[in-house]
Amino acid sequence: MPSTAPSARVSGPCDLHLHSDHSDGTEPPAAVVAAAHRHGLRTMALTDHDTTAGWAEAAEATVSLGMTFLPGMELSARHEWRSVHVLAYLFDPDDAALRALTDRIRSSRLTRAQEMASRIGRDYAVSWDDILAQTAVGATVGRPHIADALVAGGIVADRGEAFAGILHPSGDYYVDLYAPDPVTAVAAVAEAGGVPIIAHPAGRAGLLPVGLLRRMIDAGLGGFELGHRENRPEQVAVLREIVERHDLIVTGSSDYHGAGKPNLPGEFTTDVAMVERIIAAAHGSAPVFP
Repeated sequence: MPSTAPSARVSGPCDLHLHSDHSDGTEPPAAVVAAAHRHGLRTMALTDHDTTAGWAEAAEATVSLGMTFLPGMELSARHEWRSVHVLAYLFDPDDAALRALTDRIRSSRLTRAQEMASRIGRDYAVSWDDILAQTAVGATVGRPHIADALVAGGIVADRGEAFAGILHPSGDYYVDLYAPDPVTAVAAVAEAGGVPIIAHPAGRAGLLPVGLLRRMIDAGLGGFELGHRENRPEQVAVLREIVERHDLIVTGSSDYHGAGKPNLPGEFTTDVAMVERIIAAAHGSAPVFP
C-alpha cells in the first residue's frame, strides 16, 4: 500500500518532467515509469500536457518498482506569439477553476487538430482517421499525433521533419491553440494548492520579459527548470540571479517523450532538497511513496 506520509523521504535521482501517451509521449504511463527505473531514477513526475489522466497508472507502477511519484502536469500558456509551459506539481486535480482551464485548452487542442488535419489533407494523403490511429485512447489529439500520421504515411521521416516543415507555425497548415497568459496559468496552479515551475525557460525563444517574470513570481511561481537540454547557458545565468534573489526552486529534468524525442530519462535531474521543497510548499495533493 503506497504511503503519502509527509515524513517519508525522497530518494534520488529525481526527474520531474516526463510524458506518456496521454498527451504527446509514445508510451503508456507504466512504460514511462519502467523506462525511468531502467535509467536509474528513483523519484519521478508524470507531466502530461493539460491532463491528469495518467496519474493512477503511473502511481501504481512507481510503487511496484519502489519509486516515489509526484503527480504533475504541463499546463499550456502563451505570451504574445510564444508558448510558455508551466509545470504544475501536487495540485488538487478536482480544483474547479484549474479544471475549467484545462478543459478549455483540451477542447481547443482538438478543434485545432481537426482544422489542421483538414488543411493538410487537401495536399497530402492523410486523413483524420489516420491521425486518430496514432492517438492513445483518452488522449487529446495534438500536433505530435498529426506528425506520427505523416510519418506512418511515408510523407516525412520523423516528427522532427514534420515540425520543421508541414507543422511549423509559420506554415499554411498551422492553427493557433488557445492558452491562457502565463500569470493566469501560474495563479491557477498555485490557487489549486500546487507548485508551478516554468519548463525550459531559457531556450531558443529567449527569456520572458523581466516584468512578466516578476508578475509570475507575485502570482505564486515556484521556480524554473534550469536543467534541460534546450536551455542556453547565458540565459540560465540570468535566471539563476533571479532564483537567488527570490529564493526560488530549481529543477532539472529530461522532458522524456519516449520515441517522440531523443531525450532520455535522467539526462538532467533535480536535487532531492529541491523536490522536498516542492512537497513542503504544496497542499493540493500528495506524493506517492513506496
